[in-house]
Amino acid sequence: MSFPILRLQSNADRRLRAGHLWIYSNEVDVAKTPLTQFQAGQQVMVENAKGKALGLAYINPNTLICARLFSRDTDLGLTRSLLVHRLNQALSLRERAFDKPCYRLVFGEADGLSGLVVDRFYDYLVVQISTAGMEAVRDDIIDALLKVIKPAGILLKNDGKMRAVEGLDEYIAEAYGQVPDFLELEENGVKFMAPVREGQKTGWFYDHRMNRARVQHYAKGLKVLDVFSYVGGWGVQAAAAGADSVTCIDASAFATEQVAANAALNGLEDKVTSIKSDAFDALKALAEEKERFDMVILDPPAFIARRKDKAKGEAAYQRANQLAMRLLNKDGLLVSASCSMHLEKGKLTEILRSTSRTLDRHLVMLEQGGQGADHPVHSAIPETDYLKSVICRVLPSF
Repeated sequence: MSFPILRLQSNADRRLRAGHLWIYSNEVDVAKTPLTQFQAGQQVMVENAKGKALGLAYINPNTLICARLFSRDTDLGLTRSLLVHRLNQALSLRERAFDKPCYRLVFGEADGLSGLVVDRFYDYLVVQISTAGMEAVRDDIIDALLKVIKPAGILLKNDGKMRAVEGLDEYIAEAYGQVPDFLELEENGVKFMAPVREGQKTGWFYDHRMNRARVQHYAKGLKVLDVFSYVGGWGVQAAAAGADSVTCIDASAFATEQVAANAALNGLEDKVTSIKSDAFDALKALAEEKERFDMVILDPPAFIARRKDKAKGEAAYQRANQLAMRLLNKDGLLVSASCSMHLEKGKLTEILRSTSRTLDRHLVMLEQGGQGADHPVHSAIPETDYLKSVICRVLPSF
C-alpha cells in the first residue's frame, strides 16, 4: 500500500526520533508537501528533510497537531488488523493489573492509538474518538473491539471538546447492541453505577483508582468532605472504608443524585450526604458555619485547560486548597488532586506548601500518587503523565 508523503523541515524530526508521536503544523515543509493537499483523517508517510521514512501517521491539516504517528513500520497502515493487535496488547496489560474487567482499556498514545479512549464496564464498552484519523477508521475500531472483547454493547460517547477542534460533529450513539444509561463497575471493592450517557466523559474516571484506594486506608473513623465529588467516587469509597460521615459537594443536581444512589448501592446511605452548590461558595459557607472535618478531598476539574490559562488556573488551585485547609481539624488530612496536564507536579506541591505557610500551618506530605496502570505513561510523551494526587497532614505551626 502506498501513502502520500508528508515531508518535515530540517531537524523537525528530533522529537519523533526520541519517541514522541505528534507533528506540529509548523514542522512541516509546506513548500514540498503543502498541508492543503491532504484530507482530514488521511494516512500519510512521514519523511524527514532528507527524505528518510520515519513512519506512518494520520493527518488533519486544520489543527496545530497536524499529524500523529501510529506506526514506525511503513508497511503497517491503520487497518483492522493493526487495531486488533494493539487492542490485544492493551488488554493483556489490564488483565495483569486488575482482577475485574472494569478499567480504561485504551488510553490513546500510551497504547499506540492516539485519539482513542475506551473504558470497560464488565461486558460493555464506552468509546471516545477525538481525532479525524480515528474517526476515519471508526468501523474498523468497532470490528476490532468485537473481535478482541466480544462485548454485549458498545456506546460511542463522541461529545468531547477535542472533536470541535478536529472539525468533527458531536454525537452519542450505540455502535453495537443495546447499552443501558447506567453501567455497573467495581472499584477497590466498592460498587458504582456510571452514568455513561448523561455523565462526564465516559461516565467514570478510572484514573484515580489507586489514589482513592490510599484514601480508604486513612478514612476509618473520620469526618470527610469530598469537594467536586461528581458521582461519589472518592466519598463513597471513604464511607465504605469506615469513615464516620461523608459530605459530598457538587454543582450538578444530577451528580448529587447519583452520589445518593451509589451510597445506597453499597448500603451507606446513612453515612453519605450531599450539598448541591458551587464548590467555592460551599467551602466559604462551611467555614462561616464553623464546620470542621478530619479529611478534605479536592479533586477539581482541570483548572488549566490551555497553557494560556496557567496563571488563572494556578490561582484557582491555591484558592481551593486554602479554603480546604481552613476547614480541617487541628490534625487533619488534605487530599489534593489535579488532572491539569499543564500543572506540573512540583507546582502543585509548591502551592500546598505556600498555602500552608500563608495560614500558619505545618504541612507534611505523606503520599504522592499518579494515574493507575490502565492510564500508562508513554515514556517519550510527557503529556500522558497528567494526574497528580497528594495526601497531606496539616498541623498547627510548630
